[in-house]
Amino acid sequence: MINGSAHRLNKRALVAAIGVIAWFLLITGRLVELQLFRHHELKNEAADQNRYLREIWPPRGTITDCQGTILARSLPFPSVFLTRESQEKKEAVLSKLAELETFLPLSPRDKQRIKNRLENGDRFIWIKRKISWELAEKVKKAQIPGIFLQTESKRFYPFGPHLAHVLGGVDIDDQGLSGLEYKYNDLLQGKKGRVLVRRDALKRKYDLEVLEPTLPGKDLILTIDSRIQYIAEKELEEAVLAHQASWGTVVVSRPATGEVLAMASYPDYDPNEFPPADPLAQVNRAIQENFEPGSAFKIVTAAAALEFHPASLSKVYDCSSGYIALGGLSVRDHKRFSLLSFPEVFIHSSNVGTIQVALEIGQENLFSMIKKFRFGEKTGIDLPAEEAGILRPTRYWTIHTLPHIAIGYEISVTALQLLQAMNVIANRGWLVPPRVVQATVGPDGLETIPSAPPVRLLPKETAETLINLIFSKVVEEGTGTEAALSGYPAAGKTGTAQKFDPLQRAYSSFRHRAIFVGFVPSDKPAVSIVVVIDEPKAGKYYGGDVAAPVFREIARRVLLYSGETPREEPKKWVLARTNPGLKNQERP
Repeated sequence: MINGSAHRLNKRALVAAIGVIAWFLLITGRLVELQLFRHHELKNEAADQNRYLREIWPPRGTITDCQGTILARSLPFPSVFLTRESQEKKEAVLSKLAELETFLPLSPRDKQRIKNRLENGDRFIWIKRKISWELAEKVKKAQIPGIFLQTESKRFYPFGPHLAHVLGGVDIDDQGLSGLEYKYNDLLQGKKGRVLVRRDALKRKYDLEVLEPTLPGKDLILTIDSRIQYIAEKELEEAVLAHQASWGTVVVSRPATGEVLAMASYPDYDPNEFPPADPLAQVNRAIQENFEPGSAFKIVTAAAALEFHPASLSKVYDCSSGYIALGGLSVRDHKRFSLLSFPEVFIHSSNVGTIQVALEIGQENLFSMIKKFRFGEKTGIDLPAEEAGILRPTRYWTIHTLPHIAIGYEISVTALQLLQAMNVIANRGWLVPPRVVQATVGPDGLETIPSAPPVRLLPKETAETLINLIFSKVVEEGTGTEAALSGYPAAGKTGTAQKFDPLQRAYSSFRHRAIFVGFVPSDKPAVSIVVVIDEPKAGKYYGGDVAAPVFREIARRVLLYSGETPREEPKKWVLARTNPGLKNQERP
């Protein structure tokens, strides 16, 4: 019995000993394998956990005005990021974030974004980008393993809302989202590079190895003059607020070259806080707002009459009834006239007279002139999201369309399109397309962007007749006397458009749009200006009362700034008046 038990114990001991020896041999073999055969593989694997590739962008190019004033630039700002080991638990990373959050505030949106990235298994995660240098110093002193700082570039607009609608804005990655930042994004951002990021075993330090260098972005030089832009913005803001209007826009240009000197919209926004809280504040009303121009569109009707029905110039039109009825449509004048000559019809903006002129011109001829002035298509200005306006083909016109379009209804335009049309008159018949960028600057130096070649749209004689017999007289004695400047003869056209009320399915008697478009001096134009004020509610609403004074003040200040010498009035053309009592009438 005793001998049997001893035998069983010896057998168990032998089995145990064999097991220990086998385990030892297994471990030893594994170590030999790791040391001799997989040494380089494991070394690379360990290195992979402490290095990774990243794409980097150079600072964006600067944007300056025509005088060299910097309007947009990129500045260095610190950003916080974390690196995560392949096997590091999410809870461990969140613990680090909790420590970091004691001095670096994280929004609920930031936290959710980080958690989502952790769940996706990302090893590189941005925590907070483009923070202050004071906060960055606290992050640096904390020395939290796996938490690092990296310098990035951040877009900065030194003058805040100044020219915001033209400049546009960028996202957190400095990619253009609107305005020039979007239009010229590829040019401004340059070429991205690649770096290899390495961190030490303690995960407290890292260094960068450049694999592909970046190529700096180019700078933009604009046609905009910041001083003129400031004048336009301030005069526009004052007018919108004084008249309790919904919005307004102003564009100032140099007619002979098409250079836009100022482009303002109000309300505005600060591109340093992009996107704005109110999305509508981001709209560039000069090129992105379609509207019916009302009497300002009579520019085209008058030009068509001289081109296709020159006998109109000596004709007299009976406007004594104060209204005209066509196929159930009744259109009234803003006041009752009697007999008006052709120029007087437009000087005093008679709807009744203008419709009579349009009926003589005919549908096809008027449509042809509208197309010749490039309405219904984009001006081609180097800004994104430009609207083309709305012009229906004549096959969709009704019996009411011809008289309506002749006085600026049943057609939609932009403020810039109106200015381009008036510039054709100012240039004595030449169309010069508008632009806002004149040159770029890169490693190869200055590169001028050529302007589009001018196109002859009207004979010189037609344009000069329009200026001397109509548009100068509008300012001297017609609906635009509030646009007159001392020492600088001006020319232009007023417009007061009733707005369509979709609820009433009719044009409102209470909602209007006030417009003035013109140029100065009329004999040798230095600047042209369009002013649009939407829904003035403080009492006055005529274009001659609301928009014309804005034109006058901007023109006066711009001419003084530009050093334009006051000149004597050009020789006035004499026209026999058919209604001597017409002078300084109420302005539509």
